[in-house]
Amino acid sequence: MLSHLFRLRRCQISPSPSFFLRIRSFTASATISNDIDEPPKAKPKASTPLRRSASDSIPIRETRTPTRGDIQTVFTLATAERYLLSRLRHHPNLPAQTQALNESLWIPKWGKKGKEGEVFVFSNGSFVCWGLGEQDAKAFAAEVIDSASGIQVAPLAIPETEELEFVVDRSENTRLQGDLIILGQMQPLTGAKSSLTKKFPSMALPEETLLARYAYSQALSRSTALSVLEVSLDVYLTSMAQLPQSLIKTGKPGMGRTELIKKLGELMKFRQGLNLNRENFSDVPDFYWGEPELENYFNSMTDALDIKERTDSVNDKITYAAEAQSVLRQLLTEAIIRDGPELWEMLVGKEEEEHKTKNVALD
Repeated sequence: MLSHLFRLRRCQISPSPSFFLRIRSFTASATISNDIDEPPKAKPKASTPLRRSASDSIPIRETRTPTRGDIQTVFTLATAERYLLSRLRHHPNLPAQTQALNESLWIPKWGKKGKEGEVFVFSNGSFVCWGLGEQDAKAFAAEVIDSASGIQVAPLAIPETEELEFVVDRSENTRLQGDLIILGQMQPLTGAKSSLTKKFPSMALPEETLLARYAYSQALSRSTALSVLEVSLDVYLTSMAQLPQSLIKTGKPGMGRTELIKKLGELMKFRQGLNLNRENFSDVPDFYWGEPELENYFNSMTDALDIKERTDSVNDKITYAAEAQSVLRQLLTEAIIRDGPELWEMLVGKEEEEHKTKNVALD
């Protein structure tokens, strides 16, 4: 195959105009430095409608009633691109009551006695803690997620987080008001999910709102998983930001063959990760079909976290990344044709040297 490549006519790289237009939109606000491995700044979560409407929760926060409990934390933590729930289910540090709940692994009680909360673990590499703060979430990660090998796929260097609050008030309707989740009354479930309520063990929070908490948790889990994807894309696109300008000015990519191969491998790994951990951020999960109450809880949190708009932005960036991959492949082909003998030496030279050394040893 290599000899065939050496006979090919040297290819000319002509990236489409859209390639250069797209890179401007993705990097115009970024500061390009020589250190392309510098991590991007944290995503400004305050810009979501959830944060902008925070004032809507003030009436609930400032008014105490006999039926209203203390305001508590909902903390979401993403530590990997993916969790293998089948390996996590029988973890020795998990309580015996731990069980699967639709697409999550549900821990009904977790934490110090008298201060227990609950945890939903999702396969997209994140878990949601109710009634537990940041330190409790990190303790869960250390004692359960990190303490056994093979649970996490592609652990994150910097975890992604999302923090909200909730209050239990049985005189109110369950809903999201501003940035506060109110757990109260729910309409009876009418579909197949109505039979689930007969199978639950003792739990830290009210049983009647469990499926509402699950719906909110799944939306929060999607948001943090999407944040991981956003950060990964931004890091890659920032590292590629100088490629179009270099091609325009010099006709060269501004990086050597080895670096081109590394960049191609990096993007291939990223796309592989997307395929192995495919998370549909736009569609409503099948679990909510026939249950408009639960679907409303899920959708209200999804809308508040701007998941649809953020997903559209990620898809645009993936389209650009695919074009970047095409250009990289063309540049790599040109490098193979130009440096064919050197490449052959790189591929077979070491093998021949090892073979000679082995023969000398045998003699």
